[in-house]
Amino acid sequence: MDAQLVAFTGVAAGMVAMPGADFTVVVRNALVSRRAGIACALGIAGGLLLHTALAVAGVAAVLAAVPALFRTLQLLGGAYVLYLGLSTLRSTRRPGPETGAVAGAGTGSGAVTGTGPGPGVATGDGPGPGARPLRQGFVTNALNPKAPVTFLSLLPQFVPAGSPAMPRTLLLALIVVVLALVWFPVVALLVDRLGRWLRGPRALRAVSGVTGSALTVLGLVLVLEPLRG
Repeated sequence: MDAQLVAFTGVAAGMVAMPGADFTVVVRNALVSRRAGIACALGIAGGLLLHTALAVAGVAAVLAAVPALFRTLQLLGGAYVLYLGLSTLRSTRRPGPETGAVAGAGTGSGAVTGTGPGPGVATGDGPGPGARPLRQGFVTNALNPKAPVTFLSLLPQFVPAGSPAMPRTLLLALIVVVLALVWFPVVALLVDRLGRWLRGPRALRAVSGVTGSALTVLGLVLVLEPLRG
């Protein structure tokens, strides 16, 4: 058994499961419907695939060597996460008899807008079922400039001396993607399973408030961190 591979899998699993913007966006979408949550999870995995390709192509090294570019991407990513958080918080303050209702719950026919009649309400606009949650997951992960730098700094530590670097690096990166493909859909399914309680008017307002606040705080941290530097 490859001890380094086992050790890396454990480290990568902890990194993937750590609550953050990806986790919160999946929960936010899974409250709309199972399909929305899984679509968002797949979008996150797509973002990780992009980071894998960029790391292998050497773009991660460029990000590490050019602080201004890194800070610019960090600001863009933070601004997007902040936008998601504020839109979620804004939706929880819209009164009305349908507040807390989830249109299309269980059907997966809507997309998260954050601007509908209630918190996290799904509507039928958008290019197709799951398109907007998929895009949210992808953009949230893809605009995180720390991910490719993490790939660049972490993966070489688990490449045995004297072995070809490229095949091993690709294997390690794919392990991260596979872990994400397992973890985030599981989170979406668990949230959907608890939907009968979480989608009640009061519970949905509370959960939307928590996820919106978490995204807002994460966005502010991401935005302020490069500005402090």
